[in-house]
Parts: sequence; structure tokens; C-alpha cells
Amino acid sequence: MNEFKDTEIGRIPKDWEVVRLKEVSEELFYGITAKAVDKNTGIKMLRTTDIKEYSVDYETLPFCEITERRENLTKYLLKKGELIVARAGTVGVSALIDRNFDNVIFGSYLIKIRLKSTVDSKFVHYFFQSPFYWKHLQKAQGSTLKNINLPFLKSLLIPLPPLPEQRKIAEILSTVDEAIQKVDEAIARTERLKRGLMQELLTKGIGHREFKDTEIGRIPKDWAIKKIGEICKVVTGGTPDTRHPEYFGGDIKWLKSGDIKGLYIYDTEETITKLGVENSNAKIYPAGGVAIALSGRGLTRGRTAIIKAAMACSQSVAIMIPDSEVISEFLHYNLSNRYLEIRNLTGHFDRSGLNLSIVSKIKVPIPSLREQQKIAEILSTVDKKLEFERKRREKLDRIKRGLMNDLLTGKRRVKAEAD
Repeated sequence: MNEFKDTEIGRIPKDWEVVRLKEVSEELFYGITAKAVDKNTGIKMLRTTDIKEYSVDYETLPFCEITERRENLTKYLLKKGELIVARAGTVGVSALIDRNFDNVIFGSYLIKIRLKSTVDSKFVHYFFQSPFYWKHLQKAQGSTLKNINLPFLKSLLIPLPPLPEQRKIAEILSTVDEAIQKVDEAIARTERLKRGLMQELLTKGIGHREFKDTEIGRIPKDWAIKKIGEICKVVTGGTPDTRHPEYFGGDIKWLKSGDIKGLYIYDTEETITKLGVENSNAKIYPAGGVAIALSGRGLTRGRTAIIKAAMACSQSVAIMIPDSEVISEFLHYNLSNRYLEIRNLTGHFDRSGLNLSIVSKIKVPIPSLREQQKIAEILSTVDKKLEFERKRREKLDRIKRGLMNDLLTGKRRVKAEAD
């Protein structure tokens, strides 16, 4: 049975230490001031924005200009086993350098940590990813993390197991990371396949030899072109008065622009009551319609998905209810393939939104129903593969979070052979 002790950072195993980062570090210092440039200067620079998912794609790093002499750059070069932590921007996020570089330095908004040989750098890197770390970081800095400085990082408290256990914990978590990387690669391959198939099938169709130039591009000669308003009933909804709580939390699904993602929508984040429908512009629409986000933050505007249950919607969403000439899945894939074009119908500004008139006037190609069905079946098969891989990714993320919570606090101990 494990024995624990109470410390300033919580309960940890009795044979673990609590140390300050400066006590287990050889060096901690800020990066160099440099400017990213387009020309090849021979020196690349790591910036806060280059750290994604706690790792770095070194091939995409920009070249930079510096005022320091080349021979004075040695201490700023990235070396294997060092940790880099963002002190601004993506505050607190870290990367573990996995190789030696003779031409890559790190910028001034980053901090380099070179640990002593008595500490496993991978273990500390995983500690920097853990809920344990973020909890204490926010407790010290407040709920809004604007930046961290060198004195703060030096004084950061770390739970430290014996070195063999550090290495074993890092090994276990590395195994999960390797599995996550393989799934990410599978997702990337499948997304490339989908993009290629969409471009091919939605512009050339299946088995066509004759084509024609049209206002929406080159398409098979026997395909028709129609406006969405000619083949769909285009409708929107409304929002019940938020001053009446009795209008919300009922059993009627209420679709907002943020709910539109993926191929199908089975459920919504919020619901409304029958009373809410009766006292607003909201109406209940049948399953099978294609929803499009008329507005929304970030990348939301212009997204489409098919509703698979009866639901109402807000005024930030339009529902296209197809007639007998078009299949919902084909319409979704066609609009999804033209996502940027449709977003830009109102200009490039985030605040600009689509409306029912704009959506109704969008022109789409209309193959035969049989060809639409074949195209939709091919693309939905790829979407199912993507959904499977993304669920695997979510499961691995949950596993990793659980393991970090247990292993990095000593709740679960691992057997490790002494050196």
C-alpha cells in the first residue's frame, strides 16, 4: 500500500520530493530578439506560435535576422533534451527538443530550460502538460494567464519521483503519444483523400467524357445547373425571449450555428420548449434538411451538415429542405467543397453574414439522382473512416489525461528498475 505525505502542492508519495525548477536546472534563460524574414539567412527561429500540441514542426520554422554576431549564438541554439516554454502568447506551453541543431535559435518570448542529469527531461515535459501543472500555474498567476517570467518559472514547484520512476512514467506516456501520432497521420491521410475525391467527383462526376464550361466551373455536359431556391425550400428560425426561462430546456432540439459540424447532426447543445416555439419565430423542421451556418465566429459561417432529427433552429442557421431533384448528402458535399467561395459571398469580414436570399441564389450542379447517390456513398464512406479515427483520437486523449493525472501525482505507481 502506497504511503503519502501532504506537501505545498498536494498529496504525493512519501519517497517523492518537491523541488523548485531552478534546483534541478543547469540553466534557465530568455531567448534572443530576432525578426522573422522571407529570405534564407541560414538561421531559423522557433517562436511561441510554432509550438503546437506540445511539439514543433522544424521544417516550417522561418528564417530570421539578428543583430548578434554568429559566434555569439551558441547558447541560443536548440539542443536535444532541452525544454522550451512560452512565456507569452500560448503561455506555459512547452516543447521538448528532440535533436541537436546548429542553425535553429529560440525567440525572446520563450524560455530555455536545461535540466540536470538527475532529472529526466521527458518526465518534466509531461509534467508541463498535466492538469497538475496547469492548476498550480493558474493558482499562482490568476485565472487569466498573460505571461510568465523567469523568476516565476525558477520558483515553480515540481513533484519528483526517483529517476528510474521518472523514466518509466515518461516511457508509458511516450507510448500513448506515439499511438496518438499514428492516428493523427491516419486522419491527415484520410482528409487528403477526401479533398481529392471531392474535387474529382463534384466537378467531373463518374464516367463522363464530355464537359462544358459554366458559371460555376467546368462540369459534365449532361449535368444541369440550378439555384438552391429552385430545388430547396430555404427557411430559418428564431430565438425565444431569453427573459423567459420557461422557453428553454424542453424536449425540442434547437440548432445554432456552432452545432453545425461533420456530416450529420443528431443532437443539439440547447433545447427549447413548445411554449418557446409558440412565442418566437422558431419552427420545427423535419429530418433530412441541410443546415448552413449563416453567421458565427471563426470558421463557422458557411459550414453545412444534414439534420437527422426533427429540430428547430435559430436565426443564425438556414435549413435547405430538398425536393425530389437533389439528395441531401450530395448537396452537403457540393457546398462543403465550395466552403471558401460561399463564405466570401458576403466579403472577407468576420461580422458579415449570409442570409436566405444569398443562400437561395447559390447555383449548384445537378447530376442524375443515381449519380448523386453514388457520389454521396463514396464520400460518406470516407467520412465514416474519418469519424472512426477522430473517435480513436478522443479516446487516446482521455487515456493520456487519465494517465498523467495518476502517474504524475503518484496515485498510480509504476515499477522501475534502478540504474
